[in-house]
Amino acid sequence: MNQNFRSPTMLQPALAGLALAGATYAFGSMLTAFTGRAPAPAGSRHRPHRPASYVRYHPGVEQIEPDEEATFDRIIAAMAAGMKLNRERYGRSLRSSHAKAHGLLAGELRVLDGLPPELRQGLFATPRSYPVIVRLSHVPAELLDDRKVSGPRGMALKILDVPGEMLPGHQGERTQDWILDTGKVFIAPGAKTFLAQITATEAAALLPEGVKSAVSTAARAGNKALHAVGLDSANLDFYGHPVLHPLAEPYYSQCPMRYGDYIAKLGVFPDHAALRALIGQKLDLQDEDGLRTAVRAFFRDHPAEFVIGIQLCTDLERMPVENANQEWPEDESPYRPVARLVLPPQDAFNAARASFVDEGLAFCPSHSLAAHRPLGSIMRARMKVYEVLGRARREENGRPVREPRDMAEMPG
Repeated sequence: MNQNFRSPTMLQPALAGLALAGATYAFGSMLTAFTGRAPAPAGSRHRPHRPASYVRYHPGVEQIEPDEEATFDRIIAAMAAGMKLNRERYGRSLRSSHAKAHGLLAGELRVLDGLPPELRQGLFATPRSYPVIVRLSHVPAELLDDRKVSGPRGMALKILDVPGEMLPGHQGERTQDWILDTGKVFIAPGAKTFLAQITATEAAALLPEGVKSAVSTAARAGNKALHAVGLDSANLDFYGHPVLHPLAEPYYSQCPMRYGDYIAKLGVFPDHAALRALIGQKLDLQDEDGLRTAVRAFFRDHPAEFVIGIQLCTDLERMPVENANQEWPEDESPYRPVARLVLPPQDAFNAARASFVDEGLAFCPSHSLAAHRPLGSIMRARMKVYEVLGRARREENGRPVREPRDMAEMPG
């Protein structure tokens, strides 16, 4: 996907320093949780596929360190401290990342017919439709002015009425969650590195928004310069993501998961005429919730459709499970379509939906079929961290901790 970035800014030394300081600044206690950036896979859904040998899933593909649980608990403690600061600041508990939503949507996930055996796995084993709740957001754990700070965006899917064995602790539930970001890789290879990052950046959460805006501007200019010579920086993109329409970008799981008998990553790619017209077009944000304004304006008159693609693992060295910061080469295993995400015209954000989705729901990797178990150190951390902090947020805000059973619960 060709992207238009902001024009280069004449940077004084102080701003250049801020760009570097950006690598030590978190827009909340869990800012860096879902980042990383790489050029979008233009035309990946049309890329010809050549047969390959796919790695079979077995428990030994994960390498669990003996002190891993202690690392996860320290991550929870660091993020809980950030949530406490935001609770004092905003008067209620916010998500520990992806705090600000700009679209709360209802739609369908339609599994394609005629999939080959290696793609006909888990939720995608049978051609059928599932109701789905979609939450579009930005990554920071704060409610920042979209005109001043531009970071990566997120797409969370909660698929309802899913049959099959769930992960431990979620027996009886019927929801499959996937949390995606506008970046092919995670900013840290594993949980210990991530812990070091968030521990070092905790104090920066209270920086004035003007400083954050300066960092964002400098980072956008820096990443634009890298793109000009064919390079990319996940760190700079995190602090200065291009100001593009949230519906015109691809979203990635970043980390691997079990895919029935195999191992895979998942991507969601815009695939509709009205969306293609937005690709690469810089947004002119007119208010502090400009991304939300743009999403609402689109869905007043237009539907949106996306291709859901699966990238199967063909080699554990070149496509590691335990290094979430390493991109899997698409020339060896491209994203292949398995389903379509269909979103009709609708009111994409209103008070009733904000109450039901933003306040009442948690999108958590552990809400998963056993056939799609998240894999790797980062995902094992996410399963525990999201579970604990998602429960705490709802309890602190006086909301019940439950999963939806029927799409009729979703307000119009």
